[in-house]
Amino acid sequence: MAEVLVYVDHVDGAVRKPTLELLTLARRVGEPVAVALGNGAADTGPALAEHGAVKVLTHEAAEYADYLVVPKVDALQAAVEAVSPAAVLVPSSAEGKEIAACLALRIGSGIITDAVDLEGGDEGPVATQSVFAGSFTTKSRVCKGIPVITVKPNSVTVEAAPAADAVEVLAVTFSARATGTKVTARTPREPTGRPELTEAAIVVSGGRGINGAENFAIIEALADSLGAAVGASRAAVDAGWYPHTNQVGQTGKSVSPQLYIANGISGAIQHRAGMQTSKTIVAINKDPEAPIFDLVDYGVVGDLFDVVPQLTEEIKTRRG
Repeated sequence: MAEVLVYVDHVDGAVRKPTLELLTLARRVGEPVAVALGNGAADTGPALAEHGAVKVLTHEAAEYADYLVVPKVDALQAAVEAVSPAAVLVPSSAEGKEIAACLALRIGSGIITDAVDLEGGDEGPVATQSVFAGSFTTKSRVCKGIPVITVKPNSVTVEAAPAADAVEVLAVTFSARATGTKVTARTPREPTGRPELTEAAIVVSGGRGINGAENFAIIEALADSLGAAVGASRAAVDAGWYPHTNQVGQTGKSVSPQLYIANGISGAIQHRAGMQTSKTIVAINKDPEAPIFDLVDYGVVGDLFDVVPQLTEEIKTRRG
């Protein structure tokens, strides 16, 4: 069976959930071979093997942290040359898509971004995408070279499939461009105690109907009762009510959680583009004609300042 390269997103050896999802999808196409780079890469082996990686290629070097994406592209190119895979899968983060695009250019291959599903095919992997602001679902495959595919988080349920814990050191030679753009400083993100927006299983978002930054407290309370991430529409972000890092939509982040709760959000196409692939969508809006209701699984016509606190209290009561 052909091998499929999976780029590992990890923090000091702790593998993040989108990578485990990629391993689940990779098994539909071939045998997953994981590529872990940077500090702690060697520690990723057990978690990756538990989820189906038949081999883990690792390489640790200061360049991965000190410079931007080129060192990682160099390493993935080396892995492609060593393995000759049937496909390369990368998480659909901002950095992941940049790495994937650079790699596809390097190896002369086509690329598919933001896939939400993947299946095997006689002529190569077939990727499912949600396109044109979520209005259409397409299936496509790369016709030139080794397919490079980025996959959105929460696209598939993680499935364990224990394999041999085989870890090998990847031979990497950095190109002259690898040290062209140096990282001079980092500012740690302020901890919120909530999950990362793009990886969260549940997202609770607020929009123009929130009517002020101080009112986002009720959105945060609902999110905390569910263990959810907090999102915001562009209108709320542009008004300065919530940080841009939490914006969901065409000019913000794309999310695909199991549950998305939209509060005071009209449902403009730009917002829908960032959340329409959510598995279950709930909207609370006092305007019965709001476009968001054309999209939802469950809709509540009512004042969010009445509905949301009641919902939060009910959830807390049921959870004891």
